[in-house]
Amino acid sequence: MAENSNYKVPHKRRKKQQTNYKRRRNLLKSGKPRAVVRTSNKHTKAHLSYYQTEGDENKYFVSTEDLETYGWDNHTGNLPAAYLAGYLLGAKAEDEEAVLDIGLRQTKKGGRIYAAVKGMNDAGLKVPVGEEVVPTEERIRGQHIEEMKDIEVVENFEEVKQKIDEEA
Repeated sequence: MAENSNYKVPHKRRKKQQTNYKRRRNLLKSGKPRAVVRTSNKHTKAHLSYYQTEGDENKYFVSTEDLETYGWDNHTGNLPAAYLAGYLLGAKAEDEEAVLDIGLRQTKKGGRIYAAVKGMNDAGLKVPVGEEVVPTEERIRGQHIEEMKDIEVVENFEEVKQKIDEEA
């Protein structure tokens, strides 16, 4: 351990590499809700998180698993599914303004995180993001998947998006 009194024990969640408190504080200073996007190999999850002193209040939680109720029958870990999950969250949250919270994730230009943000923005939720990191329209619609061999084609993208508009 420390040999002098200058050593400061880091917070538990920082030590476990779960929270960057400096980044979190800067996001909370905005006073806006945070649009939290998390990805895994199978799913993309997004929700709006409102700061409360006793703990954050999470509203409007959406996962790519929820797309099955709208007729999505493709893989849920791809770019079009992430876009539709963001679109569903934006449709539920309506006209709000939020800041993007990606946690400790490394970002990739044109990745699923930014596809979800594009979906949120297209549905009416205002999340500021640079246009250079947003995936192209062809990738959002899954046309890059069609070019690969032995992979199921995303066929019902527009149908699912239409159902989200009708129900939300």
